[in-house]
Amino acid sequence: MVKIGDKVRYMSTTGGGTVTGLIGKNMANVEDSDGFEVPCLISDLVVIEEAESYEVGKKKQKSKSVAAPEEKAPVAEKPSVKGEIITGRDKPSFLMVFVPDQPSNPVGGEIDAYLINDCNYKVLYRYSHFDGSNYQSVLSGEMAPNTKVKLESFSQTELNTLPVFLFELIYFKDKDDKLNAPVVKEISVNPVKFYKEKTFTKTPYFKKPALLYSLLVNVNESIENITEKDFKEMVRQKQKDVAADKVEKPKRVRTPELIEIDLHIHELIDDTRGLTNTEMLKIQMDRFHEELDSAIQNRVKKVVFIHGIGNGTLKQEVRRELSTRYKKYSFQDASFQEYGYGATMVVLSK
Repeated sequence: MVKIGDKVRYMSTTGGGTVTGLIGKNMANVEDSDGFEVPCLISDLVVIEEAESYEVGKKKQKSKSVAAPEEKAPVAEKPSVKGEIITGRDKPSFLMVFVPDQPSNPVGGEIDAYLINDCNYKVLYRYSHFDGSNYQSVLSGEMAPNTKVKLESFSQTELNTLPVFLFELIYFKDKDDKLNAPVVKEISVNPVKFYKEKTFTKTPYFKKPALLYSLLVNVNESIENITEKDFKEMVRQKQKDVAADKVEKPKRVRTPELIEIDLHIHELIDDTRGLTNTEMLKIQMDRFHEELDSAIQNRVKKVVFIHGIGNGTLKQEVRRELSTRYKKYSFQDASFQEYGYGATMVVLSK
């Protein structure tokens, strides 16, 4: 039985906080250490410290218990300023945010992922993983205005095999003069980001530095302004691009001394649906050969190939090729500070 003032932890993920309110039979508001109030399923909460009373402003009120589902639940208390309407936040704003437990060494601990509703809209959301073939639901629910919800946490080893993240959002107000188009957004995160300096910056949402991804793109361009003809043309052009050249040029860093090539599959192609692991590995290795041969021809001194850790298949294949086909050139782990264990540097000339 959960009461207002109880300290709780989550069963399905790390973290917890203090129960600040009860919402019907099955939900409770939990305030975490950052001061955010998050609606949670009571069935997902475990009481770690009971409280006989709970401070609300200057008055001490007796804790209210939530009954079992078959019993009558108490009326929910009026919410605090957290989750209420805030002047000036009438435009839709939704974010995926990564927050490291250890800001001084982000990959030394877990990194938490959050969904933030930074506006005066209520939100129905679904958060999923995309593995190249299927969308697997991870979390879904409803968010009050100007609140956040913790999605999950990632360890260092998991950072190197991140899925594509999918968000589906329906946002609305209790009274509005128009309907809003649903938000569907896929986010691919390059694992290298978590190892690089200055990735995590100060934000208004957390006390710790964080990495932000907006779930709205080109917000100023309303979807209502896109005609059916425009939409069909966008689809046609997309299909044409994929069919004509499925493999895209990766993002790379270039200096007179160094070329950086990211071999993560989502940096090479837009869509992996329908591809087997073997086919994806072939795309990655074809890019590896193409870029290394080009670097040798153009007398580049060093090339860094970012392959991640994962199950090690890509790294092993890259190093096997370097030890056989390119054995005249030396190679080594790239800078741990910049890439962790996820990259190999090939020295072509000194």
